[in-house]
Amino acid sequence: MQGYRFREHVTAGTTTKFEELFKIFKQLITHTSGDVKEALEWFKELDKEYELTNEQYTLNDFIDDLKKKGYLREKKDGKGGLAITAKTEQAIRDNALEHIFGKLKKGASGNHKTKFTGKNGEEISVDLRAYEFGDSPQSIAMIESLKQAQINHGLENFTLTENDLLVGEQEFKTQTATVLMIDISHSMILYGEDRITPAKMVAMAMAEMIQRSYKKDSLDIIVFGDDAWSIQLKDLPYLQVGPYHTNTVAGLELAMSLLRKKKATNKQIFMITDGKPSCIKENGEYYKNSFGLDRRIVNKCLTLAASCKRSRIDITTFMLARDNYLKDFIDEFTEANEGKAYFTGLKGLGEMVFRDYTNKKQKRI
Repeated sequence: MQGYRFREHVTAGTTTKFEELFKIFKQLITHTSGDVKEALEWFKELDKEYELTNEQYTLNDFIDDLKKKGYLREKKDGKGGLAITAKTEQAIRDNALEHIFGKLKKGASGNHKTKFTGKNGEEISVDLRAYEFGDSPQSIAMIESLKQAQINHGLENFTLTENDLLVGEQEFKTQTATVLMIDISHSMILYGEDRITPAKMVAMAMAEMIQRSYKKDSLDIIVFGDDAWSIQLKDLPYLQVGPYHTNTVAGLELAMSLLRKKKATNKQIFMITDGKPSCIKENGEYYKNSFGLDRRIVNKCLTLAASCKRSRIDITTFMLARDNYLKDFIDEFTEANEGKAYFTGLKGLGEMVFRDYTNKKQKRI
């Protein structure tokens, strides 16, 4: 009798050497703002210290696989070298989402559910009630109505009347328009602390989450230094801090301008910053003051915060600093908008943004 023959056993879920190294590469390419040369130099240093590669799979093998799999391409500027591709940009966003928010299933709808029900909602809920004049025919639950008619009249004298009809309550859902403001002033990399990379990770993860789970929501991303401007999702991996002051006013003005064009019910601004406002632009000229809190600048910020409140635009500030005088400013700013503020370090920033976005509840974290 011939027994069973077993081939090579492969453990389910086992990662390949390429996949292990690619996880590290995605982190490095995010830190280097898309600079492949610098990322690979860091990789070589890590490889020397921690022996990431071996004789069977060398660093050159890994680089070759990155090219073959479409994650790296030759630069087209004639100067030589490598650059990341759109496939890598997507992989970085996926990595950010998994790292910060966990694995989220791709949803069919894209709305935030509310607790309110009624006649003009968007989706049928599991709650049933008796039919009322004016209810939409599309809301009638036919199977449940037939069952109800059978109970009321029996099988022999089966008939379906208006009193047998049941309708499903329709759930109201809300669409949300969000502007994510990222501070790219010089202080975001001062004192040897990289604050811009976590901010980029949050933006990439948030954008990916909205695309997958809240398809009817919108997310605009703007950066602010001496001025403020919008950036595209594909620009995030390459985002760098500049030699800028912090023009919070310009950021808020641009955010409000973008939100005015949105038809969403809920509108909000998420601002990630680590410093005080230190710059405004008046009559085409910059007014800057890095020392203390300049009331000329602060008052403009407070005016815009109050203006957002009147326009029903909530502002949530994530302050990556804990200085007392900055806390006083943020408290004053938050009170003017009746928004929320979190004073946080870099750890847990993404989870805070995610919880605030999805729960819509004020929490002390």
